[in-house]
Amino acid sequence: MTTTVASSSGSITLRPYQAEAVAAVYDHLRTRDDNPCVVIPTAGGKTPVMASICRDAVTQWDGRVLILAHVKELLEQAVDKLHTMAPDLWNQIGIYSAGLRSRDTEHPIIVAGIQSVYRRAAELDRFDLILIDEAHMLPPDGEGMYRTFLADARVVNPNIRLIGLTATPYRMTTGTICAPDHLLNHVCYEVGVRELIVQGYLCPLKTKAGRRKVDTSALHIRGGEFIAGEVEALMDDDMVVQSACREIVEHTQDRHSVLIFASGVQHALHVQRVLGERGHECGFVCGDTLPFDRAETLERFKSGDLKYLVNVNVLTTGFDAPNIDCVALLRPTNSPGLYYQMVGRGFRLDPSKENCLVLDFGGNILRHGPVDALEIKDRNSGGGEAPAKECPQCQAVIHAAYATCPECGYEFPPPEKEKHDATAHTGGILSGEVTETEHEVSEVFFNVHQKRDAPDDHPRTMRIDYRVGLNDFHSEWVCPEHARGSYARQKFEAWWRARSNEPPPGSAQDAVDLADSGALAETKTITVRSVTGERFDRIISYQLGPVPPRLDGSDERDEGLCGPAYEYADDEVPF
Repeated sequence: MTTTVASSSGSITLRPYQAEAVAAVYDHLRTRDDNPCVVIPTAGGKTPVMASICRDAVTQWDGRVLILAHVKELLEQAVDKLHTMAPDLWNQIGIYSAGLRSRDTEHPIIVAGIQSVYRRAAELDRFDLILIDEAHMLPPDGEGMYRTFLADARVVNPNIRLIGLTATPYRMTTGTICAPDHLLNHVCYEVGVRELIVQGYLCPLKTKAGRRKVDTSALHIRGGEFIAGEVEALMDDDMVVQSACREIVEHTQDRHSVLIFASGVQHALHVQRVLGERGHECGFVCGDTLPFDRAETLERFKSGDLKYLVNVNVLTTGFDAPNIDCVALLRPTNSPGLYYQMVGRGFRLDPSKENCLVLDFGGNILRHGPVDALEIKDRNSGGGEAPAKECPQCQAVIHAAYATCPECGYEFPPPEKEKHDATAHTGGILSGEVTETEHEVSEVFFNVHQKRDAPDDHPRTMRIDYRVGLNDFHSEWVCPEHARGSYARQKFEAWWRARSNEPPPGSAQDAVDLADSGALAETKTITVRSVTGERFDRIISYQLGPVPPRLDGSDERDEGLCGPAYEYADDEVPF
């Protein structure tokens, strides 16, 4: 049950972390001379924090507050939510926006579009506080509309203070928004995605695996983001679209509202057409969609009448549809902020859903890390590597710092350009998230494996590679040459006896020879467990076919006997 506490005015109820955020802002304003920023995840409720600060400033301190936002929709949302949260402030709130055809200047609380006011600070008169909603939209170093307005506002009131509120304290491209020489200087309060999920304030997230991979290494970066035309050309390939749409339909049979982020208008229309060919109506909105058509499409989507909705660059920041229970990212992005904002559309709680499924077709999880532990690269730091990478030899997902795969010994070439999955990836959307995926096995390969740089007398292992797609493999290693009675040898014997009527061999070569001779039961499926933040995935269970008879015809088992769904213990690691 949600716990609430009253704000200082006694009328607005706040969740505990929201009350802590308000207190942190006031403490910062009293004890420091610079400008604070509050970080609360998407759907975590920034508006109650803003409403509390506005009310206290107006009713207790006889001040004036300006709320700045960058798009018309956010202005309307801010006004509506403030009226809902604090109805007694109804007559205290004015709007200054050319797009909304309103130029109020007298009210103690003004909600304004930065494009409309950035050269009109004197006309608006004195303000004591400026609140910047969606503060990650602040420009980087140098001149910008916010900086121009603030400079003029300080002429009117040299003591004016600036407060930022955002879900992502970094820009849509790269770099943090708080620094000594930036408009915002210090994060005074932050609460994380995982914490709010555990407390029941945000919707749990889960991810699913994909089958097709796209190489993004040839994409160029301009202004911190991949060049849009190159991204669309890569992702709009018909085989990629067909595969992605097939997976989306497959994984969303029991889902109700699927929001798809495309890489461009033609790509989005392609996705819409392919889903339609599969019998699924898909809505489409972009920046050029007529306002009436856009409003009608979004209303159908929010009401549940339209299951699939593909968009281009318009439903990231500020779009609220609590019923979204699947987000499909068909857009690779180099922006951690954009990645977070896209995933964040599924954070909101709704009675119609237990969790939100994230299908990452752009390699974004590998590129940026789990959504609650993003790897942020500062623009001045030279970019850096991706926070994770996939070993091409054993398909382990490992930290990017490894030069040699800790699982199979593969030596990575010197880094040049990132390579990422461009279809839904097994990487967890939350750190520590456990994802288990069952794969049908089409082929199995057995080889003797010698650990790289190991001495000649080091025990060899048998490596088993399971083909689970055209070019997708999962691998494991068993240890027939370890000392009898050792943990590794016992695990090998258990693995072997679940599949074979032959006595467990004592060497890796004998094990491979027997396996190639048909001594092992067929592996029909494997279940792979991925834990975000761990170094590699693990095969945790199998569905086996009948155990074959002894090769010499003696001591046969029942040919109809199927092996059990053999499982590792949770804490088990191959080595």
